[in-house]
Amino acid sequence: MESTSGEDAPKRNPLPSALVSNLQSVLAARRPSAAEVSTAATASEAEAEAQEAEASDAPAGDGTPARPIVLLTCAGGIRSAGLAALVDALVAAGRCDVHVCAPESDKQACGHSITIRETIAASSVDFTGAKAFETSGTPVDCVSLALSGRLFPWSSPALVISGINTGSNCGYEITL
Repeated sequence: MESTSGEDAPKRNPLPSALVSNLQSVLAARRPSAAEVSTAATASEAEAEAQEAEASDAPAGDGTPARPIVLLTCAGGIRSAGLAALVDALVAAGRCDVHVCAPESDKQACGHSITIRETIAASSVDFTGAKAFETSGTPVDCVSLALSGRLFPWSSPALVISGINTGSNCGYEITL
């Protein structure tokens, strides 16, 4: 995604501006309260960073996570450029905990399918800034498995995003 013309060349944002705007508005609606902001402002910079690191992993007193959880999947697979761009953008925004569960290989044009009569294998993958798993199943299998609580300690993310896919995703390939 970076241009090879030079190190000083700006990174082109592969995300459509409408998607970025929509994600920003969803995440902006989940901003901390004024009391939380004033408490963080009075703490020293080191203390604030330590508290934020703890808050991202530790649940609040009522058992809910401190920041909203966003679950990502992608029919292009765990190594797709679109998924990497989406993870990078959400992690950089720092407003949510990013979790990924995606197929181990490209499953485009079969996004509605589910795996039957086969065992679905899942394994942890390194993904900077996100907790991630790859599976032998389809994108639907991935989301279903993620929501089951078997991979992640939660069963209800604030938002589930599938994409960013390569090319048009208009459903022309779907046959009923």
